[in-house]
Amino acid sequence: MNRMNLLTLGVSDMSVSLRFYRDGLGFETSVTEDNPGIVFFKNGGTRLALYPLAELAKDIDAAEPPQKSGFPGITIAYNAKSEEEVDAAMDQARQAGATVLKEPERVFWGGYSGYFSDPEGYVWEVAYGPNWQFDEQDMLVID
Repeated sequence: MNRMNLLTLGVSDMSVSLRFYRDGLGFETSVTEDNPGIVFFKNGGTRLALYPLAELAKDIDAAEPPQKSGFPGITIAYNAKSEEEVDAAMDQARQAGATVLKEPERVFWGGYSGYFSDPEGYVWEVAYGPNWQFDEQDMLVID
């Protein structure tokens, strides 16, 4: 089971999250309505989906749905091919309404990265590593 096909974010405001990802960050989807029941994006690599948070929690456990609170200890990453691409992606996220948590800077592992959160509080890292290589689908090659 060594693969991940879909990452689903539970969202409390579908229309705000949809506008953020589709209109602000440019994630591609065939969805044109403002408040759909679910959204699948046609991004490269692992697919991203948005689904109502309350419904996702009920799907996990209808009797006692888990509650979202605080930092869950997970980040989503966008791996860039240059420091300039990191800066451009962070600017795009900021203009889309993201909250910048950490401005891009050189980091201890030799790369360059920053963090932002989306309207629901999901944290994204935008990072560049000088020795990174990408495959034909623009996915980071990790040996």
